[in-house]
Amino acid sequence: MAALFVMADSIYKTLPGVECYDAERDALTFKGGCPVVAHPPCRTWGHLKAFATKAPKGEHALGPWAVEAVRRCGGVLEHPKGSGLFRACGCPKPGDPPDKWGGWTLEVDQFHFGHKARKRTLLYIVGTKRVPPIPCREGEPTHVVDRNARARITGSDKRPWITHKEREATPVAFARWLVKLARSC
Repeated sequence: MAALFVMADSIYKTLPGVECYDAERDALTFKGGCPVVAHPPCRTWGHLKAFATKAPKGEHALGPWAVEAVRRCGGVLEHPKGSGLFRACGCPKPGDPPDKWGGWTLEVDQFHFGHKARKRTLLYIVGTKRVPPIPCREGEPTHVVDRNARARITGSDKRPWITHKEREATPVAFARWLVKLARSC
């Protein structure tokens, strides 16, 4: 299987049988032939896309390209819950029937996979209806990705923000789970 658009120091590079495509290897050279886990860049698709002024030219097009790779090869695409990518590519909302490729969308929270912040994530899945068991972690996150507007105004949430690197990283348990899911596609 292949992991597309991973970081140079990605956890996927330590997992057996995973062909990794980082910036150096270039996911756009992936020819297919196996299921994928796709993590296309999200900064031009999220709530703060207006501030993504330093995104390289062409980065925005990587999201739809990754959706097409998942539709062609099977697998799973991961993007933040607030991403506009799913709507732009006609992916179903969580709970909706599958699209014409058999793709469907599942919402998960990376906190349950070991992330120290609540990080709600949408998964677009093509090629299987069976999902490995999703862990349920007790307790509350120690950090936040971002404070909501009310907490910013009132100062009611004192938890620290995660770093930019932590925001982009995939927890080990989540990466393993995504690989297991993609291999079933």
